[in-house]
Amino acid sequence: MFNDIGPMELLTIIVIAVLVFGPDKLPKVIQDVMRTIRKIREFSESAKQDIRSELGPEFKDFEFEDLNPKTFIRKHLDSDELGLKEIRNGFDLKKEMAEVTDAVKSYDTDVPASPAPSSSVAPAPRVDMTKKPEEPVQDDRPPFDADAT
Repeated sequence: MFNDIGPMELLTIIVIAVLVFGPDKLPKVIQDVMRTIRKIREFSESAKQDIRSELGPEFKDFEFEDLNPKTFIRKHLDSDELGLKEIRNGFDLKKEMAEVTDAVKSYDTDVPASPAPSSSVAPAPRVDMTKKPEEPVQDDRPPFDADAT
């Protein structure tokens, strides 16, 4: 219940409680607070048991935390019936993008200076990226689509 309270916060709460209630009344206040917390827990557990009994035997392991969509999805995806972890671990986006980038760069640098006599496809014209062309350069290559590869 108080998992995120550190030692300094706990000490501060104790000092404030001693100052507000005084050392004489503090034990009685602590007992009353503990009794109230215990009753709330008992009420909550009995409500859970009533709901489970009303839902039937197929919901015997039902938890109220399952009503939170994130928890529900996490619980059902952890079973990994579809093999999603294998797919997720087998796909490395950075590696795939690096391979595509290397392939594009190697294609640009591997264009031969003169076409081979048996080749019927003309190489793409080289473009100097340092100068701005006066008119648009016509490129015979189809546009590169990273999503299609």
